[in-house]
Amino acid sequence: MSFMKYLRFSNLLKSAFVTMVCAVAVLLAQGCSDDPAAEHYYTFTGETMSDYINSRPQYSHFAYIVKQAGLNDLLSSYGHYTCFLPDNEAVKTYLKEKGIGSIEKLSKNECDTLARTHLVGNIYTTNSMNDGTLNTANMNNRYIQITHGLDSASNSVVFLNRSAYIIYAEQDDSVVNGIVQPVNKVLEMTNSSLGDILRTNQRVSMFYQALQATGLIDTLYKVRDDSYDGALYGYQEYSSHNHPEVAVAPDEKRYGFTAFIEPNDVYLRTLTENGIDVDTTSAKSVLSALYKLALKLYEPTYGNDEDFKQANKDNNKENYSHRWNALNMFVAYHILNRDCIGWNLLTPRELSGFPSPYNTTAIMIKKNLMNPCDWYETLLPRTMMKIEQATVYGDLDGDTQYDRYINRRVKLDDNIRVHGAYISPTIESNYVQDGPNGRYFYINKVIAFDYDTQNIVFNDNIRMDMSTIFPELMTMNIRLNGDPTKDDGSRDYTFANGKNYYFPQGFLDNVNIQGGFFVYRRPHWNFDCYEGDEMNLIGDGYDITFRLPPVPFEGDYQIRLGAAFIETRGIAQIYFDGKPQGIPIDMTKNLQDILGTKWTSNWVGMSDDDKAADQKILKNLGYYRGPYGAIHQNNSEFVNSKYTFRKVLCTVHINPKTDHYLRIRSTSSQGTEFMLDYLELVPKSVYDVMAGKMESPL
Repeated sequence: MSFMKYLRFSNLLKSAFVTMVCAVAVLLAQGCSDDPAAEHYYTFTGETMSDYINSRPQYSHFAYIVKQAGLNDLLSSYGHYTCFLPDNEAVKTYLKEKGIGSIEKLSKNECDTLARTHLVGNIYTTNSMNDGTLNTANMNNRYIQITHGLDSASNSVVFLNRSAYIIYAEQDDSVVNGIVQPVNKVLEMTNSSLGDILRTNQRVSMFYQALQATGLIDTLYKVRDDSYDGALYGYQEYSSHNHPEVAVAPDEKRYGFTAFIEPNDVYLRTLTENGIDVDTTSAKSVLSALYKLALKLYEPTYGNDEDFKQANKDNNKENYSHRWNALNMFVAYHILNRDCIGWNLLTPRELSGFPSPYNTTAIMIKKNLMNPCDWYETLLPRTMMKIEQATVYGDLDGDTQYDRYINRRVKLDDNIRVHGAYISPTIESNYVQDGPNGRYFYINKVIAFDYDTQNIVFNDNIRMDMSTIFPELMTMNIRLNGDPTKDDGSRDYTFANGKNYYFPQGFLDNVNIQGGFFVYRRPHWNFDCYEGDEMNLIGDGYDITFRLPPVPFEGDYQIRLGAAFIETRGIAQIYFDGKPQGIPIDMTKNLQDILGTKWTSNWVGMSDDDKAADQKILKNLGYYRGPYGAIHQNNSEFVNSKYTFRKVLCTVHINPKTDHYLRIRSTSSQGTEFMLDYLELVPKSVYDVMAGKMESPL
């Protein structure tokens, strides 16, 4: 369970800290870098990764590369490493392909890049490598893509970046500071931006032409915000009840994007279905055809909007760079404002080990009852995209279980059938799928923020884990980092199980922190948190304002906060667009405090009528039980807990054409915390149920 944290912050340069931790901890306590200073290496007497590489002649070429990169001491020291190790033949093949005469012709910079591409600061056995990407970046801060297939001997093997694979007979060879995974080819990763990567793939040439014509391609060249310097910030120590922890500031701020693209054949089929002619040899014809398709999709919902009408007049319709031109809107909606890292991380992280029948589930989510999904903002202003993993068997309706879809909503009991677009996990091996600032995926249907998306898919309880509201947390792989099954016994400066983060003012876009600290706590499967992680306002006088996610259509909405409400939390005033909303929220009060003798922890055992009556009582008081679809590792259910529930922050009328802000200001007299686990944006069509009926408990 996550509890109140008493904040005790320390300075990065506080030398006393170094003397308080053990030699192993000192190893990684010199900053946010993964590489400790050489004078602090802690070495072993058993066979280390460095020993393994240097003592076997078949790896002498890679040993040379590691030596030139200056990484031998690192690989001899304490740590948790995985080395994807190419043998001499693989290195020779790589050199020949690059036109390099010998290993000695590689520069030190080239050796550094090659060595770090093959090294990951975490231990990965082949059994732990699921399709998608590794959750930990390699030492070049890039993510290795994982797929599975057969080698020439029909052995089931793990493929890396869709080309190299781990050699079956030699896999999972352990050393004292990690694991070695011999591979048959040298791994390569491009430094090209997402915009350049798309240019090389002829299967998406129609989308690329539209990307150029709209000018949106310029956005996809952004890689890093050089105005942010993580070295200026230190460790932040805090305590959560009896859980002393430490957080770090992000070491850099990168830009990231994720694009979902229809290949040319999907466009050609869709254009034909809509009676639109196109000559693919003419860029003008391609753009005109895609514009006509975009206009057909967006006019039903944006046709009365003045900006849209002006941008799409006959004398202006070829001005594709205009923000409200139909083609510009169409392309922008295909791109998320974050790098989602991998196909497996488009939705809540999968995790094994939960009690039956939820043994393998999205973290803290009952996949047999509720499809894991997330909602992300796109480059089309004030719009979001829903990405869902189809897991509920009874609502597959022809879709493939465990695949991921865009803007899908299938509820057969309610006669809702919007299947959305299927997301393909990979692309062809001869094309590059990801770069330093993002990645792209193929989809099998045209997507748009059209009528069905706005009025059917999004006419629902939009539940968003707090970590998805801020795109930087996904681009920087902060969200759901580490090992959720392991707790830290004390403040762990080695970060062996994952990192907690705090965010200096200015790091998060559209966020203003005027007091206290804003902290992200990494996921723990034994905490009372939706998806296992949480965000917290900590310290005396915390005061934060952040932009709310956009809503799909104008109307009245409830804004709800989900959290664990316990006696050591704080009290805060909520503001919507600068206006206070009711009395301050006391997060020390649980549902038993609120309901008294009417409280029961056996919601699951109640009749449907009693459940409806229970929901009505709570709703009238401004509360809802926790989601029935959320589960704790010990098999307890959020809906039965008096601590894990939802508070209605406000009921307000929202115009989707403007930005709206939520402010949370501490009114507690002492340093306490305010937990932010997840938000719900709930339209009146969902919360205003008829007498005797109830909202979905999921």
